[in-house]
Amino acid sequence: MASGCSGDESRVRTAAQFATTHWSVVVAAGDSASPKAQEALEALCRRYWYPLYAYARRTGHSPEDAQDLTQGFFEHLLKSRLVASADAAKGRFRSFLLQCFRNFMGAEHAKATRQKRGGHQSLLSLDAAGAEARFGGEPADPHSPEQLYERNWALAVLDETLIQVQQEFATSGRERTFEVLRPHLQGEDEDLSYAASARKLATSEAAVRVMVYRLRRRYREILNGVVLGTVDSPAEVEDELRHLLQVVQG
Repeated sequence: MASGCSGDESRVRTAAQFATTHWSVVVAAGDSASPKAQEALEALCRRYWYPLYAYARRTGHSPEDAQDLTQGFFEHLLKSRLVASADAAKGRFRSFLLQCFRNFMGAEHAKATRQKRGGHQSLLSLDAAGAEARFGGEPADPHSPEQLYERNWALAVLDETLIQVQQEFATSGRERTFEVLRPHLQGEDEDLSYAASARKLATSEAAVRVMVYRLRRRYREILNGVVLGTVDSPAEVEDELRHLLQVVQG
């Protein structure tokens, strides 16, 4: 089984690749005539690797079987052009993909694809080891496999947003500023926290409050853009944001 990076690096790469699924990318992935179809489909595979892997693990599959099921499913997508049947009008792409994965597992198609792959020869380089390390490190979760899948999707959206904000700060040479201000995105807005941040940045508390306000505003703008890439129209963004927050907080 081929694998890429592991640990925290894996999660960062997964989030960076996620960029969430825009339906134009889905269409390109399902269009065999498109020269970028393979590239688009491989990107979709990597974005949803961990949510589907965790779903397989939560439904009782061993790490090895979950790896084979997930790998086999994505290779099935590459060969069958299954995403060509995805329809934005019928719901979210993540829901479509999960149903396809359920069907794939139900048919036990992974056994056949493992044999066809000839001893775990992979068409895609997916982070199997990193996925299991991440899954094993997560606390016990009372949610259903479907709820866990939704939660992992939501966390990937939030991770992608944070990475984009971090990249903006890095581009402008403000890595240290982001490092100090980042905890405020999690709601740590007590006076002492602002004062401590001001000391670290050698500036005033009032200046830090302004920076935190701007950081939160920019984070929300980027989050809106990331979520927009997962829906069919801008009118659906607010509903999707509410759903995302409910999933994370629930």
